[in-house]
Amino acid sequence: MSETAAEVMAELATLEDPKMREANEKRGDDHGVNLSKLRAVAKRLKTQQDLARELWATNDTAARLLALLICRPKAFERDELDAMLRESRAPKVHDWLVNYVVKKSPHAEELRVAWSADADPVVASAGWALTTERVAKKPEGLDLDELLDSIEAEMKDAPDRLQWAMNHTLAQIGIEHAEHRARALGIGERLGVLKDYPTPPNCTSPYAPDWINEMVSRRSA
Repeated sequence: MSETAAEVMAELATLEDPKMREANEKRGDDHGVNLSKLRAVAKRLKTQQDLARELWATNDTAARLLALLICRPKAFERDELDAMLRESRAPKVHDWLVNYVVKKSPHAEELRVAWSADADPVVASAGWALTTERVAKKPEGLDLDELLDSIEAEMKDAPDRLQWAMNHTLAQIGIEHAEHRARALGIGERLGVLKDYPTPPNCTSPYAPDWINEMVSRRSA
């Protein structure tokens, strides 16, 4: 017997942990459910597109994260995904929507182009996240010089999430495309974006020149 949205919401309420919520809210994610426990619920529910839509409609962050785990990415229309992104203000919901759903959608490329040019920096950051994916996996047809021009002109003063996404594209171009590596390194050094970002030991710095050099040296080793 399949579970109703109300039953699932009641279960999520029992998983709520105030300390987890406090930690998550510092990052802008207003929920208190341990993500391993959330994934366990998703594993039990399996793929259920109708339930996913109902959970999304609750506007509850934990429910939306669960919806993204049990949905069928290819079942969403382009405009539906666009609306979902625009109402995803919790960073984790935004990230999971882009990475788990939009990247698997037949509308991904059309949305990438539209979102990258959007005036809303949070929406634009999703376009850049999809561009990073293409730089790494399907660069054919991308104008990497033009992307580097945009990054050079806009990244320094971009709002945080957009800046982070553009920086990831910059690093990916430098890592994957040797012919553009010197320019990518030069842009990273000149702009200095995330140069002082606190990076734990044994983690790669998000500062693009360090990131590029680290990944290239690992591959050549």
